[in-house]
Amino acid sequence: MNEERLAQARAWLRQDPDHETRDELAGVITRAAAGDEEAITDLDDRFGARLAFGTAGLRGELGAGSNRMNRVLVAQAAAGFAAYLREKSDGGTPTVVIGYDGRRNSRVFATDSAELFAGAGLRAILLPRLLPTPVLAFAVRHFGADAGVMVTASHNPPNDNGYKVYLGGADQGSQIVAPADAEIAAHIQRTADAGSVAALPRSTDYETAGEEVVEAYIAATAAVAPAPAGTTGMRWVYTAMHGVGWETLSRIVKDAGYPQPFVVDEQLTPDATFRTVSFPNPEEPGAMDLSFARARRVKADFILANDPDADRLAVAVPDASAADGWRRLTGNEVGLLLGARAARAAAGTPGASLACSLVSSPGLGVVAAHHGLDFHETLTGFKWISRAPGIVFGFEEALGYLVNPETVRDKDGVSAAVAILGLAAEARDRGATLVDLLDELGETYGHFASGQVSVRVEDLAVIGDVMLALRTLPPTHIAGRSIASAEDLLQAAPGRPSGDVLRYRLVDDSRVIVRPSGTEPKLKVYIDARAESAPGAREAVAELEAGVRSLLDERS
Repeated sequence: MNEERLAQARAWLRQDPDHETRDELAGVITRAAAGDEEAITDLDDRFGARLAFGTAGLRGELGAGSNRMNRVLVAQAAAGFAAYLREKSDGGTPTVVIGYDGRRNSRVFATDSAELFAGAGLRAILLPRLLPTPVLAFAVRHFGADAGVMVTASHNPPNDNGYKVYLGGADQGSQIVAPADAEIAAHIQRTADAGSVAALPRSTDYETAGEEVVEAYIAATAAVAPAPAGTTGMRWVYTAMHGVGWETLSRIVKDAGYPQPFVVDEQLTPDATFRTVSFPNPEEPGAMDLSFARARRVKADFILANDPDADRLAVAVPDASAADGWRRLTGNEVGLLLGARAARAAAGTPGASLACSLVSSPGLGVVAAHHGLDFHETLTGFKWISRAPGIVFGFEEALGYLVNPETVRDKDGVSAAVAILGLAAEARDRGATLVDLLDELGETYGHFASGQVSVRVEDLAVIGDVMLALRTLPPTHIAGRSIASAEDLLQAAPGRPSGDVLRYRLVDDSRVIVRPSGTEPKLKVYIDARAESAPGAREAVAELEAGVRSLLDERS
């Protein structure tokens, strides 16, 4: 057994304020010291690395060790972030708002952070209870705060948690981007190197926000799309996916004047075990099965689903060709519906723009051009989308939508739900449905379809190997279609989006993009096609998906 590793683990144990992770780690240390190979490997995994702080903050599995989410790591992060904010404050007193969702330890991590921010001399404001991530993003602007922290792992597996960081001021409550991430990470590392977190100053002299901040968010979001007359008979189903969305959304729906939904009772209230789903992400197979069953029973017009922290929205519609009679719309389909809605409202506004990530549907650029608006294509993530100049709407295909940029500079599954309710109500008023709206989009802007091939791996090195193989032996064809151009965004020109992304444009104007996931151990491939008809576009995507799988098999 490596004595240095044992000493590292014992030092961590001495500073851990959490009895659960202390007991967990003490057992591993005892077994490792006795020569248990499994425990030795476990210890190396826990301490051989450190959860990296980046533009997505921190996110990882709960447990003891520097490579896990726990109270020691969170304390180091909070103290390091406080040092960064003080450094940037020019002698003032920075204000930071802290929110948390319903995951395991979310409230504990949030309270620890509030105490450490207050102990470092900051004005710390803790939100009144567990709330959606968009409420925290809203609160940063509402309070004129310098920063915000949201304790959440969004739609990750049940045993994960995370620490998401926002900046106020000129950043307008957006998630952090470089170089702030590296500067904050350096302060966190200095805190970790300085010694035990037990020595960090703490104070209970932090504020707990009143209900007025929640009321302000509710009022602003209800105003996104007040219900038109005649919505009384609208039948829809909602699920919170065991998360925190329902309480806030139900109040907004009432204030906006829409009928309350039929709900999926089993998933309505926060449950950190996510007991009815294997993976609490509406995109995952099976995650919306209970919603589909409920919708069939009540003969609903459509389904809305938030992910656990309610920053994403899924929409499903009746589909007679589907095995269970329902299908979830893709993020691109919903993005184009909402993008067209925003474009119609903003047409003629100087400088107004639509924005989406480079892996999202190219159809949004067509919508923007049709209405005379600017268009911006960004790297993946709302930290980039939200910063697009003149933005009136932004989206990414992973079910994220920014429909109310004046109040929330981040994806917001609650305000997006209200916007969809508005579209559904307007369509209903003329005897149409959301499916009809999609057909009308195709007739107006062209028929776009999208698909995705996602490969989950146990070993992250596999992803790097595949990306290297694609760069070393670049493909010339995909699904029998010649590649007209290939871009490696690691070599992007100055001022253009840059990252570990490969983008192929094919001779038939379809597009294939390959990139590693930023939050999960996945290699993701995004496929987009445009055709003269919706079936033609879908057929092209299906052929390209098969071609991509064949290509990945060859390169892996």
